[in-house]
Amino acid sequence: MNMNIFQGRSVLLGITGSIAAYKGVELASRLTQEGALVDVILTPSAQKFVTPLTFQSVTGRKAYTDEDLWGGEGHVTHIGLGRVGDLLIVAPASANTIARIAQGIADNLLCVTALAARCPVIIAPAMDAGMFSHPATQANVSILKERGVTFIGPAAGHLASGLVGVGRMEDTAAIIGAARWKLGHDGNLAGKKIVVTAGGTQEAIDPVRMVTNRSSGKQGYALAQAAIDHGANVTLISANCSLPSPFGCKLVEVSSAAGMLGAVLDEIQDANGLIMAAAVADFKPVQIAAEKIKKDTGLASIELEPTVDILHQVANRRGSLANLKCVIGFAAETEDLLENARIKLKKKKLNMIVANDISATDAGFGVDTNRVILIKQDGSAESLPLMTKIEVAETIIEITAQILE
Repeated sequence: MNMNIFQGRSVLLGITGSIAAYKGVELASRLTQEGALVDVILTPSAQKFVTPLTFQSVTGRKAYTDEDLWGGEGHVTHIGLGRVGDLLIVAPASANTIARIAQGIADNLLCVTALAARCPVIIAPAMDAGMFSHPATQANVSILKERGVTFIGPAAGHLASGLVGVGRMEDTAAIIGAARWKLGHDGNLAGKKIVVTAGGTQEAIDPVRMVTNRSSGKQGYALAQAAIDHGANVTLISANCSLPSPFGCKLVEVSSAAGMLGAVLDEIQDANGLIMAAAVADFKPVQIAAEKIKKDTGLASIELEPTVDILHQVANRRGSLANLKCVIGFAAETEDLLENARIKLKKKKLNMIVANDISATDAGFGVDTNRVILIKQDGSAESLPLMTKIEVAETIIEITAQILE
């Protein structure tokens, strides 16, 4: 089971002349820590800001400069790099290098390698105020986008000149996310649409109070990322989460159970799989107060009524949804875990249900680990040991891929 999309993959990292070159060091370090084989190529201008030795220190591999292009083996260096790379990232990318790559000007090792490369390309621009928005830069960006190059950023903020504007290089986490999305394109879920729900819904009592639960959304977001790693087109329906959404997913934000129901029914029309990891409220107030309920007035009771069961609604529609071959639910219980999970599996016509005891302190809501039991359609159950939610997500997505084969 491949738990790390970067492991053993060859990543070419181009560094250009920008004060943001120091961020490239962090990026090279992170990619290496993730298991990638990182070959850094510095332009002459980049070496004014940071040295090859710095990158060699964090990657454990040679960092290339124009000296290698014109050295004893210069006639093959760019071809060797270009052909071995699984991904080319240029970060930071100056306006000058973006123009050179767009126009096919191959006058340094990075640009000639970009011409020789046959792998996906990600560019993270970094430049001062007004340069990115200039018509010349925008024309070059358009050319590269038409060729399939992925741009991430730049972000708005304080720039080296002291001005404020659009030009800051995106942060490392965002670029890593884009790299995962690109590397996963040929995975075993390529061409499949997977809908994932995450978080906990909120049901209003009055304009400031609500009925909700402790779900953090971590498991659902981990599932969305794992599905992206496997090449899926992912729609993440998120209820009240503050987590950063995985790069490359379609994010649909909802608040209540009714909002999630509508989003799910819309998104499954052309979906191949649905994974309902969200903690959807089972009850909602019968009446919502129009004004804040005053403490002095008091509130003797809140009358509740059931919310619509989303998975029941999906089950009733599966006959008309030819593509929806895999539906996975979650059962968060505090007692009779297996019995309650098996009842839900059958009633909701699921392909699998993921059961977890949320009374455990090291699993379930709010923590980074989970201990679950996977119960399949044939009734068989597999108990997983305590895992990170990322590892649990990878296991579930592997099973999803098998169901959709």
